[in-house]
Amino acid sequence: MLDLTQLDNILFLDIETVPETYRFTDVDPTTAHLFELKNQRFKTDEKTFEQVYDEKAGIYAEFGKIVCISVGFVRSTATGRMIYLKSFYHDDEETLLRQFIRLLDDSYNTINHRLCGHNSKEFDIPFLCRRILIHGLKLPNILNLAGKKPWEIQHLDTMELWKFGDYKAYTSLALLCHIFKIPTPKDDISGADVARVYYEENDLLRIKTYCEKDVVALIQLFLRMNGESLVDEGNVVIKA
Repeated sequence: MLDLTQLDNILFLDIETVPETYRFTDVDPTTAHLFELKNQRFKTDEKTFEQVYDEKAGIYAEFGKIVCISVGFVRSTATGRMIYLKSFYHDDEETLLRQFIRLLDDSYNTINHRLCGHNSKEFDIPFLCRRILIHGLKLPNILNLAGKKPWEIQHLDTMELWKFGDYKAYTSLALLCHIFKIPTPKDDISGADVARVYYEENDLLRIKTYCEKDVVALIQLFLRMNGESLVDEGNVVIKA
């Protein structure tokens, strides 16, 4: 499917997001009003704005924030391929964004470098770019898409690769891992639990672990979609 001679130039990523304010009742009046205007079509007799907020605030860059960015890259060694993981996680979003930007500026800043995620073109990358700008930070070159032609944007998206031009449906990472027979650990949380774990349990490390597992699954899926063997579980290294 793709030329894997450039595998070393791909940075695989996943982000975890939560609402900036946990409960809708605690949101300031102006923000609450603007949220209601943006989401009027989801409000029904059976669903309150509080319920809509619980479902959607964390996936909007205007009302949410990033609490973890996990990245992974693949290197070939004499004993086989290795996956290296690194995470940026912090209660202060600007801090983790600055750390992530430094990585991109230092190591992933040429036209040969690519970012890869699952549904990342629709979610992760736009969310990252918007939150970077909200904090008044400069977009790293690889995320600065303004004025670029489609063929100049080097991002990869496993969900888009799976669509083969079919835009009718969303296919989850979990489903693709299942059909490609990629073993994934049984976690005690899902994406829907992240906000609760963050605000009620104050367990950012648990979210980091969940995010890193998604990056490993993403890399394994990318390899399988390109007819390659999976990386052995023992060849996954988490960098401090």
